[in-house]
Amino acid sequence: MQTTFVQLLMQHAKARPHAPAMREKEYGIWQTLSWSQLAAMVEQLAAGLHQAGLRRGEHMVVVGANRPRLYATMLAVQSLGAIPVALYQDAVAAECVFPINNAEVRFAFAENQEQVDKLLEVRETAPQLTHIYFDDPRGLRNYDQAGLLSMDALQEAGKAYAAAHPGFFADAVAQVKPDDTAAMFFTSGTTGNPKGVVHSHDTLLNRARAGATFDRLTEHEEVLAYMPVAWIGQNIFSYAQWLSCGYVVNCPESAATSTIDLKEIGPTYYFAPPRVFEGLLTSVMIRMEDASAIKRSLFHACMRLAKRVGPVLSSGGQVSLVDRALYALGNLLVYGPLRNNLGFSRVRVAYTAGEAIGPDLFSFYRSIGVNLKQLYGSTETAVFVCLQPDNQAHADTVGVPCEGVEIKVDGSGEILVKSPGLLRGYYKNPEATAEVLSADGWYHTNDAGFIDAQGHLKIIDRVKDVGRVRGGAFDGAMFAPKYVENKLKFFQHIKEVVAYGDGREKVCVLINIDFDAVGNWAERRNLPYAGYTDLAQKPQVYQLIKECVEQVNADLSRDTLLAGSQVSRFLVLHKELDADDGELTRTNKVRRGFIAEKYQVLVDALYQGLGEQFIETQVKFEDGRTGSVSATLKIEDAKIFAPVKAAA
Repeated sequence: MQTTFVQLLMQHAKARPHAPAMREKEYGIWQTLSWSQLAAMVEQLAAGLHQAGLRRGEHMVVVGANRPRLYATMLAVQSLGAIPVALYQDAVAAECVFPINNAEVRFAFAENQEQVDKLLEVRETAPQLTHIYFDDPRGLRNYDQAGLLSMDALQEAGKAYAAAHPGFFADAVAQVKPDDTAAMFFTSGTTGNPKGVVHSHDTLLNRARAGATFDRLTEHEEVLAYMPVAWIGQNIFSYAQWLSCGYVVNCPESAATSTIDLKEIGPTYYFAPPRVFEGLLTSVMIRMEDASAIKRSLFHACMRLAKRVGPVLSSGGQVSLVDRALYALGNLLVYGPLRNNLGFSRVRVAYTAGEAIGPDLFSFYRSIGVNLKQLYGSTETAVFVCLQPDNQAHADTVGVPCEGVEIKVDGSGEILVKSPGLLRGYYKNPEATAEVLSADGWYHTNDAGFIDAQGHLKIIDRVKDVGRVRGGAFDGAMFAPKYVENKLKFFQHIKEVVAYGDGREKVCVLINIDFDAVGNWAERRNLPYAGYTDLAQKPQVYQLIKECVEQVNADLSRDTLLAGSQVSRFLVLHKELDADDGELTRTNKVRRGFIAEKYQVLVDALYQGLGEQFIETQVKFEDGRTGSVSATLKIEDAKIFAPVKAAA
């Protein structure tokens, strides 16, 4: 059934006017907004924006954290036939200039003073940005820039306009059609300017319904909206599926309180990229290291059992009565309290996506009773391409094609997709559109993979990233950098990894330690350190990381396809990779090519066999100031294992 976002809102407001639609935590107290209250807010904002001059087909930027009024603004924009464009709230002003100019944006929603300042700075190179509306007035009392207005004032103006024109809103909503453009999402722009991915109401809602049907989602779900709205994953789970199903979306007070808010809400439906699951596990392991010897022994004994029994039980398999009884005891003593501590006591379905998750990390959550599954999709496919059935969640696959999706693998190993959720195209970029969309409707994902005997899709890496080792003991062996990086990132002491090896005689990596985890580890050993740079270069830390690298090498040696991807040399970077320094995208994906250029002296040192290398790097601080960090980095060799031949 084709419909639009605002029509779904009005249906919920009519059928369930007093049911909760959203909750927002403010000053430590959860505030509830009903469907009827939300619909009234949307009508008032739509009338206010129309009166201010926003017209059908125009774009309006929204920038800020998840807030009811931000969601209401997006719905108000869509009700007028205009198009909301969410930008990352942690992006600096310079990163906002291209999207705003590319989409010829005149109107913008800003959550608070920080975002207002950013948009006012953007005005210097985007003078058409004439209307800026802010939600949180703190710090803005003395601002008198032209076109700057509070959302309260906009809503009041809209309320008066709606009262004077009682049929305006209903007429506007009726004119919006399912095939109209509903939203535009800008890609992270790892290799140049970002591209605007254009989606209609139907492409987004079709995929939202497909995912909801697959996992039997209902209006009774509870969701925590804490990821950036500019990321299409957040948009699908907390916006498109929210309106499709009518469940409750909860907005945390701030990023700093999201872990606490997660425990308070106890979501039933949860979505996070691997990085979040890694962080949660790291915090658990840090606390466990500080526990008593008895608690640590009990935890590790139960986890050994869970690792062996948990995945079998979660997949509907059979285990012995003894193992079943022991697992039940472990659930009472360890797994249940652990899920509760993580905020996952009520989770019925949890998804991870955005990049591949380490198999050990994936197995950990499933082994303690969290129904964690992987999905496959992208901004261009409106997320849902493949999903994992509850009893067929495997660490090395991303599931089966969901409703309406066709998949094929071409001769080069690239995955091609046909789906009702495919993008309309890239905004003002027909050349880029033609590169990814064939004339017969197939989308080129740029991912390499294959479909296994059970019909599940396996992703190896990005097509452009999969390479070959040239020369040395593993000449001609496949090199999959993301696979290597993810295996290393499973260890709680490693936060980020950048692997190189294509066209070279060996694989070398740059590593970021997890400052909290390694700092806790150092403190328990009375190892003093003066900060990240000092801690990262401690000989004891290098030995700790070396053990992780060699454990991964041992695992890789048992993989006939990727044994040649074992890490020969590594170094620990003197600073954390940061999106503000251009080293990560705003979705925290490594910009491998940029890093290779920026740290070329380090990459060269790794391959030239040097034992250490001095480097000085410019960094950008949160307040906009710049500085530099310098250090002489040690370079270590790691043990390489002979490939283990499969049994005949």
